Amino acid sequence: MKTTKKTLSSATYLQSLALAGSAIAMLASTGAYAQEADEEKADEAIVVTGSLIRNPNLEASSPINVVGEDEIQLRNTGSAEELLRSLPGAVPGIGSAVNNGNSGFASVDLRGLGTQRNLVLLDGDRLVVANQLGTVDLNNIPLALVQRVDVLTGGASTTYGADAVTGVVNFVTRKDFAGVNLTSAYKITDEGDGQIFRTDLTIGGNFDDGRGNAVLSVGYQKAKPVYQGDRDVSVFGINSRTGVASGSSRTSVPTTIAFPGSVIRQINSGGTAFADFYNGFNFNPYNIYQTPYERFNIYGSARYEVTDSIEVYARGVYSKNRVSTIIAPSGIFGEALTIPGNNPFLPSAVRDELCTRAGIALGATCTGAAALPLPAVYRRTVEIGPRVSDYTTQMFDYRAGVKWDISDGITFDVSGAHGESELDQLQSGYVLRSRVQQALNASSSSACTVTTNGCVPLNLWGPAGSITPAMANFLNGSSFIKIKNKLSQVKGVLSGDTGLALGGDNVTFALGAEHRQYSYDRIPDAFAQSPGELGGAGGAVRPFKGGYNVSEIFGELNAPLVEDAAFAKSLVLELGARYSSYKVDAAGSPKYNTWTYKAGLTWEPVESIKLRGNYQRAVRAPNINELFAPVVTGLTSLLVDPCAGTAPVGNANLTAACVNQGASLASIGLIPNPTANQANLTSGGNPLIQPEKADTFTVGAIFQPDFVPGLTLTVDYYNVKVNQAITLKTPGDILTDCFTANPGSITAAQAASAACTTKIRRNPVTGGLSGSALTTLGLVSELTNNGRLATKGIDFTINYKREIGALGLNWNLSGNWTDSLTFRASPSSINRECVGYYSANCGPSLGQIQPKFSFQQRTTLTYGDIDFSILWRHIGSVQYEGQAADFAARGFTTASRNLFSGVVTNAAGASSPMAGKTFNFNKIGAYNYIDLSVRFNVNDNLGVTVGVSNLFDKTPPLLGDGAGSTAANSGNTFPSTYDPLGRAFNASVSLKF
Repeated sequence: MKTTKKTLSSATYLQSLALAGSAIAMLASTGAYAQEADEEKADEAIVVTGSLIRNPNLEASSPINVVGEDEIQLRNTGSAEELLRSLPGAVPGIGSAVNNGNSGFASVDLRGLGTQRNLVLLDGDRLVVANQLGTVDLNNIPLALVQRVDVLTGGASTTYGADAVTGVVNFVTRKDFAGVNLTSAYKITDEGDGQIFRTDLTIGGNFDDGRGNAVLSVGYQKAKPVYQGDRDVSVFGINSRTGVASGSSRTSVPTTIAFPGSVIRQINSGGTAFADFYNGFNFNPYNIYQTPYERFNIYGSARYEVTDSIEVYARGVYSKNRVSTIIAPSGIFGEALTIPGNNPFLPSAVRDELCTRAGIALGATCTGAAALPLPAVYRRTVEIGPRVSDYTTQMFDYRAGVKWDISDGITFDVSGAHGESELDQLQSGYVLRSRVQQALNASSSSACTVTTNGCVPLNLWGPAGSITPAMANFLNGSSFIKIKNKLSQVKGVLSGDTGLALGGDNVTFALGAEHRQYSYDRIPDAFAQSPGELGGAGGAVRPFKGGYNVSEIFGELNAPLVEDAAFAKSLVLELGARYSSYKVDAAGSPKYNTWTYKAGLTWEPVESIKLRGNYQRAVRAPNINELFAPVVTGLTSLLVDPCAGTAPVGNANLTAACVNQGASLASIGLIPNPTANQANLTSGGNPLIQPEKADTFTVGAIFQPDFVPGLTLTVDYYNVKVNQAITLKTPGDILTDCFTANPGSITAAQAASAACTTKIRRNPVTGGLSGSALTTLGLVSELTNNGRLATKGIDFTINYKREIGALGLNWNLSGNWTDSLTFRASPSSINRECVGYYSANCGPSLGQIQPKFSFQQRTTLTYGDIDFSILWRHIGSVQYEGQAADFAARGFTTASRNLFSGVVTNAAGASSPMAGKTFNFNKIGAYNYIDLSVRFNVNDNLGVTVGVSNLFDKTPPLLGDGAGSTAANSGNTFPSTYDPLGRAFNASVSLKF
């Protein structure tokens, strides 16, 4: 293992830095070079995001939102994910604000339809993916060299292949950079935590009289965590139903045990006997709002004109990232265990109750019993400390190619690329179930019955601290998982001018072929593979390999039809098609073929108005996870169980349904809701799954009125429909299939149906949907092509730039109005509208919020070398899904449709700063944030930018801990959408020469 890792690391550096080394050598030979990047020649052929055609005059019919270099500088952000997260129309993906649910990478979700349905590119090319979901890790983007970010709306599969269903994010780097740029930035919150440091060094130069250019950029970033216990809003978890601040997890201290047909019992504060459950565990202080990370990035590129018609080019990217997630301590999460009756730590009253419940005679028989049953044990091992997952990713990706100008108007570009990503996940601070059982099997306080591994007898019955350091060290275990991704590519594109004119400029074209090979390998250790072995790890991690390859041919045409005619200054037709042939590396070598195509039209009736429209048939091939993932039991988000509490009491059909799902008859009336709002979910991949098909349509206008110089307005309508979508049913859909929209009215036939008896499997002890993965499947869901996703809305921008005396004004607004975002897992499921709603069911990807209306407006005033800029970020109002008019069809009842509204209170022992204040968890009003930035040049070589984000220190909305999914709803709020850190200050210094 160590040898393999060392070899990969060395290979990574050699392969990724070969270009960088040659770039430095070429720079050294030039002696002197320009201070700034050369401007692109006006007649130089360029490639626009959304097309493969090289044409200096090309404008795509698909709308493109551009985030420029100025915006990147003024935001002073530390990562690409933070930059994209708040864009209007985008929905947060995985990033630094996601803790429980973060797997060590960062992603973007353009339309709330899933990170797997948009494509991330670097200079128009794919990068190796970071995981089995096919996601590109935004941590690997060399932000220091990014000139702009193009965000293309709508499908782009014809141009870029599968995955570009909802759009493309293309990071465009600066070309022909010449000079030296050293930038350092620092950020800290008003509370004195959350420090982020970033520094980048970029060196570039032209050589051989401008025939070549080489650039090397090196970056380093480090961020410290922000703990939820350090913010008033999240000191204590608050129940979203009751508004009570308290510990909510039954995996607590002292030990809790669930018995069949009984209320949950907990050891009393004296450690002498059982009492009814009284002290839940407050996990909030251990969890974090900002995940700590450390990153090291290298980017090198070079190009050289071998002749006047042949240019060779290459680029390499290397990145090493370490992301840590920190969550509450491990423990014993509902495991079935046993203990000998003569265990020295076992209190006599506890022993007697255990024997009585097991039907064992008290006295010598009880004391001499070899294995008293502990049906479902819960104990938080605070003595070990928090669970920490360290994700260390090393990635390299290199590309090399040749451009040949066959003639003045035709170019052939052929390139090959190879990338590898290796992620090492180290899970530490976990209790090993097998060692718990070994340590309980003891008849003396000094020695276990089985002494292997240095066993230390365990005291399970005392308060916090009763597990001694020696006991904790024996129980404490770590686990290692290695994940490898590879992507090899080769592509050739012939593009240029046909020499044929239909009524305007010549028709231009692109023809080409492409081949890609994906592979994935996950290698977990024995602890990770064993269900329930790592206390609180969320299910077993099975090993699996997978891969597929795709071969494609494609073509595009850009045909000016009319030019300089009445009511048609220009009319341009855009066409394209791509044929893809897939082969899956699985038994029987499944194969499938797809066609994608597009048609667009751009019409400029007069010089100041341009209309554009585009239709695309896009596809998304199933990713490796969807094809190959083993069936395992993990976790999902669920607030209310229809069988919980007294709901089934006196209702024969509802009782029958709960019993048919594995609950004992004795548990009826005592079944708990899911622990910490997390139910078990059993699911896996399907090698026979087929590609999704999507129809995307955009139509819009650009207005640049002559009578207002410097003003540009754009408005674009988009409509995306994904059919045969690869989906799992939501928890709400699975429950509704069984219990119907009104569980109290379930019929006897429905209670005995497969939807009830096979798709929901309960804990045999508690009757609930939480518990050990060994005994509780929970909700069972299979991947199918039966889903449907759709969204539609309007993007708009206003840009105005002018000089007012000695002042320069730059005013821009970028906004989005999402009319609809619907998700249907199967033809029988509800077509769930999620725009403007939050819940565990809404947010088809990660449960994040998609407001109906959002915008960002920046005003920048320039005086000489000083820029003063204000950014206004607006997030429209949203509400809990149960508030929808069709709440019943969505699986809510009149009792479950409402979250808490009123005065928050403290439970015994809790001290939340939110107590005594009035909140309504069912609605979030519109939010507005103001950020300030000042940028100035000290001299020609030194520039400084200082800023304040969340100027007015606006606190996030309080919603409790059960208003949404675990990944999105954390610390009583939605930290990826609303700022939980508060006011923060940032500063950067840039040195250029």
